Amino acid sequence: MPSPEPARPVRSDARRNRDKLVAVARAAFATADGPVALEAVAREAGVGIGTLYRHFPTREALVEAVYAAELDDVTGNAAALLAELPPEQALRAWMDRYAAFVATKRGMGDVLRASVASGRIATPATRQRITAAIGTILDAGAKAGTLRAADPEDVTLLLLGVFLSTVDERDPERAGRMLDLILDALRVDR
Repeated sequence: MPSPEPARPVRSDARRNRDKLVAVARAAFATADGPVALEAVAREAGVGIGTLYRHFPTREALVEAVYAAELDDVTGNAAALLAELPPEQALRAWMDRYAAFVATKRGMGDVLRASVASGRIATPATRQRITAAIGTILDAGAKAGTLRAADPEDVTLLLLGVFLSTVDERDPERAGRMLDLILDALRVDR
């Protein structure tokens, strides 16, 4: 059997086009009330529909790429925030970033459910990564004496409850107030 051909490196212009498509799709999915037209994503990214389909042969492939990019950003953001802010402020900023991640998924709901059902997206792995990011911040806060030593999984479930209960909320600031309550519950009284 012949050895497989080595993968060709991705051209820089192809990488830029892919990154632009993902960025535009992220914004479109976050603000969409319904399905997002792939033609509109391609047009906004400044590429043709053929370029979109070369990178993402199906809507599902694009949604999964957006989801993966968002998950990488939100979970990787914890350490960066801790480097800049005290733990309690880092936690609140991270919660806002997580809220944006959940909002982005709003326009991808049906496709994400199908991807989860098919096993292409593993929800336990997603939850583990989210919980680990929360745990990183909670540990830093406990060491600093500013946050309680809470179970990160409990905090993950609290956050999910906030996002699920406010998804169709007419008061856009309610989720923020609820996140403030969670932070207040996690702060150590001085």
